[in-house]
Amino acid sequence: MKTIDKYNFSGKKAIIRVDFNVPLNANFEITDDTRIRAAIPTIKKIISDGGSVILMSHLGRPKEGPEDKFSLKHLISDLSLKLATEIKFAGDCVGQEAVELASSLKPGEILLLENLRFYKEETKGNEDFAKKLANLADVYVNDAFGTAHRAHASTTIIAKFFPEEKLFGYVIDNELKSIDGVISKSSKPFTAILGGAKISTKITIIENMLDKVDNLIIGGGMTFTFIKALGGNIGNSLVEEELLDTAKQVIGKAAQKGVNLVLPVDSLNADKFDNKAQTNSSDINSIPEGYMGLDIGEKSILKFSELIEGSKTILWNGPMGVFEMQNFQKGTVEIAKAIVRATEKGAFSLVGGGDSVAAINQFNMSDKVSYVSTGGGALLEYIEGKELPGIKAIRG
Repeated sequence: MKTIDKYNFSGKKAIIRVDFNVPLNANFEITDDTRIRAAIPTIKKIISDGGSVILMSHLGRPKEGPEDKFSLKHLISDLSLKLATEIKFAGDCVGQEAVELASSLKPGEILLLENLRFYKEETKGNEDFAKKLANLADVYVNDAFGTAHRAHASTTIIAKFFPEEKLFGYVIDNELKSIDGVISKSSKPFTAILGGAKISTKITIIENMLDKVDNLIIGGGMTFTFIKALGGNIGNSLVEEELLDTAKQVIGKAAQKGVNLVLPVDSLNADKFDNKAQTNSSDINSIPEGYMGLDIGEKSILKFSELIEGSKTILWNGPMGVFEMQNFQKGTVEIAKAIVRATEKGAFSLVGGGDSVAAINQFNMSDKVSYVSTGGGALLEYIEGKELPGIKAIRG
């Protein structure tokens, strides 16, 4: 593992790819600083060694060059507060100002570069652009797990300009250790809980999990493709008709491998996709016409919770219902609580994927599970067994 722990940054300029893609409100205030907090230990280690730090990140999805709402300048006050020091800012991530500010950096100083994605060269993995970034520093540190599955200039291509001086920061190090721990060295019983709207976005991970888990709990909108495949009546619930055969195959494979594939047994239904909709509860196989399932029901909550609390390793990716609407968040809240109870009893729990992380943060439970992953797509691809370009670039 090429991590920063045993590296001495004294007198060195380290350029760190961080993931500061954080949500901002209308006043440009950070509404969830999880990713920034995660990066602080890496920055502090380099500074305490006597090194200086150049931070680079993207923010949002700017379409055509610089846009004020996507400027990293909005993060300066929060960063300087968290690091108790002045943050220098380059209004461009490459160019004369960035070069001058980087070259004059003294040990202990921190420079933040403007949004990398103001240049199309970043996402295209342009080598010249990566070289300009590399020329600013002596050492490259990748600490952005959330973008490790992208072969972008700042996450992958830049590493070739640091044949020896390239390292993982603490965020990536902890991510890999935690995910590897769940996938390779999991204590039994191992339960994976997969939710979310569509089976199409999770099919690879479902199939990959069948070789690793004892229990596979399915929740969220993708439930109904499975239920319809088994002949149930799902009313107006979300379904991917073209994947009915795939759902049947997954059920068959689970049985063949001795995996306990667990589907909800009941459903909380609504007559429209609205928090104020008319609701009723029904057996999962008998959702009335004109109604759609928007959360798991009480019996499913009990069934899932019992299974989770009897587990030693838990992976959770994806909500059980439309948790953004208060009337349909109970299933997700109760599953989160069951994971917390299992963790208190000694289970190792990993929560990952945008919606699961948002849910666990919203319910103030992030410090009550073993590990909350900062990666969405990267986490899924890593669990699927894919080689992530940003990881390979450092490991070689």
